[in-house]
Amino acid sequence: MKKKNLFFLAAVMMLVGVFIGFALNTPAEINARTYTPAVYSTLGALIPPVAAIALALITKEVYTSLFIGIASGALLYANGNPILALNTMLFNGEGGLVTKLADRTNVGIIVFLVILGILVALMNKVGGSAAFGQWASKHIKSRIGAQFATMMLGVLIFIDDYFNCLTVGSVMRPVTDRHQISRAKLAYIIDATAAPICIIAPVSSWAAAVTASVPEGSSINGFSMFLNTIPYNFYAIGTIVMMIIITAMRFDFGPMKKHEMNAAKGDLFTTPNRPYGEADTEMTTPEGKVIDLVFPIIILIIACIIGMIYTGGFFKGESFIDAFANADASMGLVLGSIAALLVAFCFYMIRGVMSFSDFAECIPEGFKAMVAPIMILTLAWTLSGMTGLLGAKYFVRDIVESYAGTLQMFLPAAIFIVAALLSFSTGTAWGTFAILIPIVCNVFESNYSMLVIAIASCLSGSVAGDHCSPISDTTIMASAGAHSDHINHVSTQLPYVIVVSSVCAVGYIIAGTLSYSGGPAIAALPITLAMLAGVLIGIKKLTDRQ
Repeated sequence: MKKKNLFFLAAVMMLVGVFIGFALNTPAEINARTYTPAVYSTLGALIPPVAAIALALITKEVYTSLFIGIASGALLYANGNPILALNTMLFNGEGGLVTKLADRTNVGIIVFLVILGILVALMNKVGGSAAFGQWASKHIKSRIGAQFATMMLGVLIFIDDYFNCLTVGSVMRPVTDRHQISRAKLAYIIDATAAPICIIAPVSSWAAAVTASVPEGSSINGFSMFLNTIPYNFYAIGTIVMMIIITAMRFDFGPMKKHEMNAAKGDLFTTPNRPYGEADTEMTTPEGKVIDLVFPIIILIIACIIGMIYTGGFFKGESFIDAFANADASMGLVLGSIAALLVAFCFYMIRGVMSFSDFAECIPEGFKAMVAPIMILTLAWTLSGMTGLLGAKYFVRDIVESYAGTLQMFLPAAIFIVAALLSFSTGTAWGTFAILIPIVCNVFESNYSMLVIAIASCLSGSVAGDHCSPISDTTIMASAGAHSDHINHVSTQLPYVIVVSSVCAVGYIIAGTLSYSGGPAIAALPITLAMLAGVLIGIKKLTDRQ
C-alpha cells in the first residue's frame, strides 16, 4: 500500500512541477485559434499517455491513473494555468470530457454497451447462459477444446471488434469457467480474435476505416490495397498462430502462467478485484434452454450486420462492400442491438420464461454491469483528446517523414515500431493508421510493392499497440466481455504482444529488404511464422525447466 502511495505522490509532484515550470509562460488572454502550448508537437506531448499507462501498470489503479494522465495533459496544454487546465479538461471542444461524452459516436458505443449488458442480463435471468454452459460441458471435454471453441467463435464474429468482444465473452464465459480457464486468459483470447481478425477481414468496420484513410484524389484504390496488405499483416497472422501454438502445446508464460495455475486450482481471478460484482453468480430459472442464448445471439449478429449496411446506404442502391465501407458502425450497432433486444424480449414472453417485471429488473442490472467499462472508456477517450490537443500525432508524423527518404528498405520495420508506440500511447489503432497511411502513400506512391508492405506494417503496428494498451477501447471491451479485472488483462497480455511484435519487426526488415532488392517479399511471411514458432518452442522449454 505504501508503495502505491509513493507512486501517486510522485505523480502529484510531477503535476506540481509542470505547473511551476510553465506558469510563467501562460499568456494573459487565450485565443483558441492561435494558441499553441509550449510542448505542442514535441516529445513532451507523449507525457500524459505514458504517465497514465505506467501508473496503471505499476499501481493497478486504472481510474486514478487515467485521471492523472488527463490532468497532466490539461496542465501541459494550459502551460500551467490551473483555470485554463480545468476548462480544457472538461469543456475543450476537441478533447474535453464533456465534449467526448457529447460525441454521437462515443454515445452510440455507450448505448450499445448498455443494451448488450441488458441482453446478457436477460439471458442469465431466463437461464440461457447456464443451459448453454451445461450443454457445452457435455460436448467440450477439455480446457483445450474450450479455448479453441472460444477462438472459433471469435473468428466467426469478424464484423466489428466491439461486437466481437462482448458477444464472445457473454457466450463463452460459462464454458471457460467450467473448464477452469482464468478470466485473464479468456480476455486474451477474446482480444486476440477481435482487432487482429477484423484487420484482415475484407468485410468489417476496420476494412472500411482503412479504405477511408487513403488520401482523396490519390490514384490508389483503397479497398484493393487493403486486400493486398492481408498476407503482409504479420502481427494479425502471428497472433492467431501464437494462440494456436500455446493452446495446442498447453503452456503459458509471464503473469498469465500464474493466473492459469491458480485457475486450475479453482481461482479464476488470482487477484481479489471483482469489477462485475455479483453479475457472475446470478440465480437463473431452471426452465432455461440453449435456444434462450443461441437465438438472441443469432438475431443480434444478423440485426447488427443489417444495421451497419443500412447506415452505409445498402437499401439505397449501394453494393454490399460499398455499404460496409461507408457504414456508421456506432449507429449500426445501436440499431441492431435495440432490434435484438426487442426480439429477445418477445421470444422470452412467448416461451413463457419471462414476465414484463423481470424484463424491467434486467434493465438496471445490465447498466450496472457495464459501469466499469463505460468509466474506463470515458477516461480513455478524454486522455486521447488531451494527447491530440498537444499535437502528439504531428510529432510522430514529422519523425516518419524526416527519415522516409533515408531508411528505404528498413522503413516498413520503422513504420511498424512507430505505429505500435503511437497506438499504445494514444489507445487508438484507427487514429494511428489514419495519421500514417497518407504519409506512406505519398512516400511510396510510385512503388506499389513497397507501398503495400509499408501500409501493412502500419496496420500491423497499429493493431499491436492497440492490442496491449490499457487505454485502448478494444482492450477495455475485452476485459468487459471476459468480466476480468482490466489491469489483470493488460499485464498478462503484454508479454504475449511483445513476443509477437518483436518477431514481426524482424519480419518487416526481411520483407523490406526482399522488396527493395526485387525478391519475393511474400517469402517473409513463412519466415516470420517459422521464427515465431521457434521462439515459442524455446519459451516453452525454458518455462518447463523452471
